[in-house]
Amino acid sequence: MIISYKKLWKLLIDRDLKKKDLRQMAGISPSTIAKLGRNENINTEVLVKICTSLKCDLHEIMELISEEKEV
Repeated sequence: MIISYKKLWKLLIDRDLKKKDLRQMAGISPSTIAKLGRNENINTEVLVKICTSLKCDLHEIMELISEEKEV
């Protein structure tokens, strides 16, 4: 299973926010935004900051995707 943050980017678009806005609202670093963009693992503390600043739940910003290989 891999983590996808596509839901987060869609939520930002729907709310007319930029990554810079999220960074300022949640108090997270540019390197954390870069990690999110690469679907890398993020500390749960950071996820809580994002959810708190966007007033949303974890399932609204991320999802687990199966790594099944196509035959």
